[in-house]
Amino acid sequence: MIAVSRPLPRPGRVLGLGAFVLLSAVTLLAAAAGAIMLGEISVTPQEVARTLGNRLLGLDLEVDPIREGIIWHYRLSRAAVAICAGASLAICGVVLQALLRNPLAEPYLLGISAGASTGAVMIIVLGLGAGALTVSIGAFAGAALAFVFVAILAFGAGGGTERIILAGIAGSQLFNAATSFIVTSSANAEQTRGIMFWLLGSLGGVRWPDVGVTFPVMLLGLAVALYRARALDAFAFGEDAAASLGVDVARVRAELFALTALLTATVVSVVGAVGFVGLVIPHATRILVGPSHGRLILASSLAGGVFMVAADVLSRVVLPGQVLPIGVITALFGAPAFAWILWQSRRGR
Repeated sequence: MIAVSRPLPRPGRVLGLGAFVLLSAVTLLAAAAGAIMLGEISVTPQEVARTLGNRLLGLDLEVDPIREGIIWHYRLSRAAVAICAGASLAICGVVLQALLRNPLAEPYLLGISAGASTGAVMIIVLGLGAGALTVSIGAFAGAALAFVFVAILAFGAGGGTERIILAGIAGSQLFNAATSFIVTSSANAEQTRGIMFWLLGSLGGVRWPDVGVTFPVMLLGLAVALYRARALDAFAFGEDAAASLGVDVARVRAELFALTALLTATVVSVVGAVGFVGLVIPHATRILVGPSHGRLILASSLAGGVFMVAADVLSRVVLPGQVLPIGVITALFGAPAFAWILWQSRRGR
């Protein structure tokens, strides 16, 4: 049995929201600039400026066509998707930690990532849809199926945060087992390698159409989460306390769980499963801006974007000539960071 506990102790604010937003925006711009300029082929700030002038302002500045294509079609779209994905996962983490009152709650807790992986593998290995379905569509369909499965199981078991967590664990195990069975029984060596790389997260194949998917969903998630910020503050004290404060507990909880499912499914369908963003970022930003969800949601979305872009840059430059799965980078930095946060919370008691 898994105990559902209160979130980690929350220290007072260190930075004002305005200062944090300004610092995060500057850091995000710097990280995005690094993501555009760094890689196997380095580009200069002048080339970036000329490309943006040509593409956004309709100018006719001189720039090498190959480098312009790298900047616009590959690196800029990749940075934009990384920002949207990091922000979405961080928002999910904030919402789930408040709803479930569990400091370990994160976007993949409800089995959505496992379902998305199964859907993607069925497209890659089994070729379902006869070529009409893309990997992203298959992953999104699998994520939606997993969410429905977990929701039915949790509701059938009587609801409640503890049963939701247990249903998510059961769903994750089921869909992970299905993925392993498909890969083991049907995939060849090349397919297996591609699947393992995708499962660890990759931004290598994203382009502008993916921005058109992730950006609106991220904005929707941010808007709804901010709209429900006061309800999330109430949930931090328990469902009974939230109900006594006038919150429609069942409705708000269902709405926010569906929102986190949509955000997570969208991210996983585009970039694969990237861990630790939704777990670490809310805790780190809570230390800096305090527990109020109006502040925390906005701050976490910015910090999540910064973290994801920085991880993408590192994934391309750590090993010369190779690109690491982005999930490897987020885990290498996220796990020690979370261990430090846990240690600091213990010392603060």
